[in-house]
Amino acid sequence: MKGFRNFLVRGNVVDLAVGIVIGAAFTAVVNGFVRAFLTPLVGLATGSVGDYSNRSFTVSRTAFPFGAFLNAVFSFVLTATVLYFLVVLPVTKLHDRFLSGQDVEAPKAECPECLSSIPAAARRCSFCTAEVAGRSDFPAQPGNRI
Repeated sequence: MKGFRNFLVRGNVVDLAVGIVIGAAFTAVVNGFVRAFLTPLVGLATGSVGDYSNRSFTVSRTAFPFGAFLNAVFSFVLTATVLYFLVVLPVTKLHDRFLSGQDVEAPKAECPECLSSIPAAARRCSFCTAEVAGRSDFPAQPGNRI
């Protein structure tokens, strides 16, 4: 039981649970927005009420209620559009604006002993532990001591 308790109170599980609850609440908000504003706009554009849930057709006395499917497709497309333009696009722009320079990779060089790719400013190879600082066959970097 102690291991199970530790698993439950670990940060990842709690963060995931909070994310799911917030996601469900956000889904309800977006679905409400789609039903209240966007579906009636589709109805205005098509000259209908925008609610196709009761539509069906009959073949050999068998009813095919396609309206619920159409409503689900419209809701999905409109929800995806709203999420993209109101959440994904602004968050991407904020990410690019504030975190754009953090993915810069340090210059690399090959270790003369094992030919592994290591940072050019390294003093020792992290793979074979050979000392590379000050060697003539390894690029000298400012700050490297011999």
